[in-house]
Amino acid sequence: MTTMNNGVIKVPAPKNEPVLAYAPGSPEKLRLKKALAEAASQTLEIPLIIDGKRITTGKLGKVVMPHKHGHVLATYHKAGAAEVRMAIDAALAAQKMWQAFRWEERCAIFLKAAELLAGKYRAKINAGAMLAGGKTAFQAEIDAACELIDFLRYNVAFAQEIYEKQPESSPGIWNYSQYRPLEGFVFAVTPFNFTAIAGNLPTAPALMGNTVVWKPASSLVYTPYLIMEILEEAGLPPGVINFVPGSGATVGDPVLADPHLAGVHFTGSTKVFHQMWKTIGENIATYNSYPRLVGETGGKDFVFAHPSAEVTPLVTALVRGAFEYQGQKCSAASRAYIPRSLWPAVEAGLRQEMGRIAMGPPTDFRNFVGAVIDEGAFDTIASYIDFARNNPGGEILIGGKCDKSVGYFIEPTVILASDPHFKTMVEEIFGPVLTVYVYEDGDFINTLKLCDSSSPYALTGAIFARDRAAVSTAMKHLEHSAGNFYINDKPTGAVVGQQPFGGGRASGTNDKAGSMANLLRWVSVRTVKETFVPPEDFAYPFMGEE
Repeated sequence: MTTMNNGVIKVPAPKNEPVLAYAPGSPEKLRLKKALAEAASQTLEIPLIIDGKRITTGKLGKVVMPHKHGHVLATYHKAGAAEVRMAIDAALAAQKMWQAFRWEERCAIFLKAAELLAGKYRAKINAGAMLAGGKTAFQAEIDAACELIDFLRYNVAFAQEIYEKQPESSPGIWNYSQYRPLEGFVFAVTPFNFTAIAGNLPTAPALMGNTVVWKPASSLVYTPYLIMEILEEAGLPPGVINFVPGSGATVGDPVLADPHLAGVHFTGSTKVFHQMWKTIGENIATYNSYPRLVGETGGKDFVFAHPSAEVTPLVTALVRGAFEYQGQKCSAASRAYIPRSLWPAVEAGLRQEMGRIAMGPPTDFRNFVGAVIDEGAFDTIASYIDFARNNPGGEILIGGKCDKSVGYFIEPTVILASDPHFKTMVEEIFGPVLTVYVYEDGDFINTLKLCDSSSPYALTGAIFARDRAAVSTAMKHLEHSAGNFYINDKPTGAVVGQQPFGGGRASGTNDKAGSMANLLRWVSVRTVKETFVPPEDFAYPFMGEE
């Protein structure tokens, strides 16, 4: 490997990738329609990628279109115990090589990947997010293209910022810090709902010099495979990131049992993260070092309206926050607290705006809502709607229809809860279901306390109010209720570099993806002190007299 010329090198200043509009007749819309047609016309075979080699196992899973589940987009090979062992060994074998890269050379790979994604692969990965993930063109654009590009570019800038943070030195002494990668490998476990997160979880540790075993969600293998192809084209060496789709237990159990496990980068359900943490705790004495655990898990995100709130922006935030991407966002608005004085206007606004929503395939660009990701999600979400239909304390106001005959379609649904602890008001649903609790105007503070205490999650939340004192009061009472808090805006749509994302309580470790804080979790700092002229006598001046 060649060495870089001497120089204090500055990485390009990152800027958020502009979101393309996909207006009728626009060049980007024509490119996207062509990519959609191409992806739909073929059945892709997705192998494992271990040490840069394509591995097939013959144990196959299917990638289907959520809106048309009879259409198989791809088959993917599932890893077994032997392949997981190969992936771990490949990651460990690549460690010294990858750590020996200058940090600028690692950065160059990910910056090139960002350029490839912004250009030649943009339509292809957006088409994949639409067909395999069920996203509309806009949701695919802000996720699979723009957010992932932003992660790659901003993480490079954050890495430089970390490496530049150095301690003070004193006369005759030079102090500095080395930000070493972790000793071992990192296990990246990625979710179905965001291609950007699927790309960030393995690449953030890799940027800092770590090697990775990557298990994508079984319901989103298609776009992660495209990400692997992009990274390879950008020059990522074999073995740095090893791509092993498969069942959670088959892949996860041997990984969590390996003594070289150095960290876990996870986005998914609270239940799974709890189990992983428990397993790691039980195995703690067997690891070479304490594994770093970084997780973003569930949410029961709220919109809280004060009596001074403006109705039209509030209704817009509820519709977008709850129903974009079928509510399949960790940050999606899932519960709302509305004062009685505003409720008649808010209800009328919801009925009017939701009446305009078109639901159907994302290939019809007029649709705002598509199908949920798979049959398991459909059945779970439908069970919550059935519960509201058949139990006191909740009433279905809008929507509630479910049909999986062709695609996994669940109508955007609003439930009115007379009980603030009603099941759909406190449990994560992860679908297009919003539950509303109407409170008496004079109970603002007590209802804030109720919002804070009635859910175990603390990911995102929003306050709507014109009264600034009410905003301040809400921020105080809801301080630990949300890691991302929005004032007069929907609780979704965090942008890399602008709103670092993550929450606490049952929502995760709050290590803020899209910030320097996350990258710091993937390094182990060594402090170095060099004394230029060391002392030659042990005695100190104070010892010169009795």
